[in-house]
Amino acid sequence: MPRNVVVTGSGSGIGAALTALLRAQGDQVIGVDLRGADITADLSSPRGRTEAAEAAREAADGVVDAVVTCAGTSVPSEALVAVNYFGTTEFVTALRPALAASERPRVVVFASISATQPVDEDIVAACLAADEAAALAHARKAIGDGRERRLYPSSKAALAQWLRRTAVAPGWADAGIPVNAVAPGIVLTPMSADLFDDPETKAVMDAAVPMPLNGYLRPDDVARAALFLASEDNSHITGQVLYVDGGAETTLRGPSVF
Repeated sequence: MPRNVVVTGSGSGIGAALTALLRAQGDQVIGVDLRGADITADLSSPRGRTEAAEAAREAADGVVDAVVTCAGTSVPSEALVAVNYFGTTEFVTALRPALAASERPRVVVFASISATQPVDEDIVAACLAADEAAALAHARKAIGDGRERRLYPSSKAALAQWLRRTAVAPGWADAGIPVNAVAPGIVLTPMSADLFDDPETKAVMDAAVPMPLNGYLRPDDVARAALFLASEDNSHITGQVLYVDGGAETTLRGPSVF
C-alpha cells in the first residue's frame, strides 16, 4: 500500500532524489522546503518547525508512515545549528504522535562524515540539553573566534548522539518506531561541481575525506540507503548511523573503534 512519507529538504539534492524514488514506488511524499515543496517552511525557527509539522500531519490525515529529514545547511552561521540540529529533532519529535498512529513507522535523519572531525563541545552539549539559545550563542562565539568550521561537525555529531538516545527512549522503540541516520561522505551536486573541477581544492577534500570505494557519491547513492532505512523492510535496525561514504569513516578512524 502507498505510504505517507514526509521529506524535508525535498526541493534539491538528496531530498529531491529520495522524493523521486519514493514516488516511483507509489508512495505519497509530503515535501517540506524553503521553496518549491508541498509545504513551504523555514526550519531555522521554532515556529517554522511547529507549523511545518502541523501542516505535514494534516496533509497525511494524522498518519505519517515515515519521516526523512534531508534539510540542512553548511553555510557557517548560527542558523546552521538551528536548522541541522533543532530543525531536525524538534520537527521529528512533533510528528511522533502521527508516526505512532502508523502500523510500520520509520524515521531517518541525516548525519555526516564530518562528525568524525573536531567539534565544539559546548555546542554539542547545548544541543543535547535542548537549549537552543545557548547553542546559538556558542555558535556565534565560535564564529567570532575563527572556529566556524566546527559548526557543521558539531551539529551533526550532536544529531548522531540524539538519535542513539532517542531510538531506545520511551515512545519510540516501544512504539515500533525505528530511528536511524544516514551519514554521507562527499556528495557531487551541481552547486559543488566547480570545487571538484579545481585540482587543488579536490586534493584538499580527498585528504580530508578519503573515499577509496568508488569515490564521490551522487545524490541517488545516498537516497537509496535512506530509502531502505525508511522502508517496511527495516524491522529491527534502530539507533544506527549508516555511513554511505566509500570507506571514509573506516579510513579516518581505523579498525580500533570497537
